[in-house]
Amino acid sequence: MLLRSQGLHGVFVGAHAVSEGVLSRRQLRDGPYVRVLRGVYADPSLPRDHLLRCRATALLMPPGAALGARSAAAVLGAPQPGYGDQVTVLVPEQLQWRGPAGVRVRRVALPAADVEVTDDGLRCTTPLRTAWDVAALESTATAVGVLDAMVRADLLTVAGLAGLVRAGVGRWGAVRARRAFALVDARAGSPPESWVRVACALAGLPAPVPQYEVVEGGAWLGQVDLAWPEQRVVVEYEGAYHFDDLQIARDDERYRRLAAAGWRVVRLAAHDLRDMDAVVARIRAALLG
Repeated sequence: MLLRSQGLHGVFVGAHAVSEGVLSRRQLRDGPYVRVLRGVYADPSLPRDHLLRCRATALLMPPGAALGARSAAAVLGAPQPGYGDQVTVLVPEQLQWRGPAGVRVRRVALPAADVEVTDDGLRCTTPLRTAWDVAALESTATAVGVLDAMVRADLLTVAGLAGLVRAGVGRWGAVRARRAFALVDARAGSPPESWVRVACALAGLPAPVPQYEVVEGGAWLGQVDLAWPEQRVVVEYEGAYHFDDLQIARDDERYRRLAAAGWRVVRLAAHDLRDMDAVVARIRAALLG
């Protein structure tokens, strides 16, 4: 599939482009094209994200294989892993394909009913099969962050996950899947919120309410990421958008109103999430007052 004729948004196999005369080897080597995987290139205008690597991988996968786990979840619309993260490919047990560097290949039972083809031609696992593999392969926090987003996007339902657990007794990954599925909550607004909520659950803290609307004396003080209303504690995750000057002013004013109303606010940023034990300790201290 070539740069000027294929349908995967400018992702192409370099050897094919050279053999068909679309590019010379020198143009491929010295041109503006981005090397995504060994032998696979892309138009430099495309975003360098995990989906780009999925499209590149799809050009190399053998018939019968499918993108799986977090890669399938990203293709289906869930938050993407990083650009440098491995693409996961599931291949039927009888195939011996190993894949290039940057691709994680798992030889598994892969019935046709577990595979679907997206509108742009990518073969990936169905949402339910994807949910199982994400839960079985990833840490509980990472899995819940992905699954929360999939439920929120109506790709999955909590009832569907419960049915999957019942049907999967004794299946590989059943214990990890049951643990992750039990923590799924579609109200979570972002993966970092999910990670914090899971860390609290695993540490034995009471469950917070995601996306809680704080109302005091009939006045709406704001919607917060996580709240423990009885203890009057909230946790707010400040993503990159927070550091816009106007947003900083708005957030600081909201926190001032919450504090004035007697709420304790635990503010978290990306660097805080590198040490979840410390995050849990801060939240525990706030809950104890």
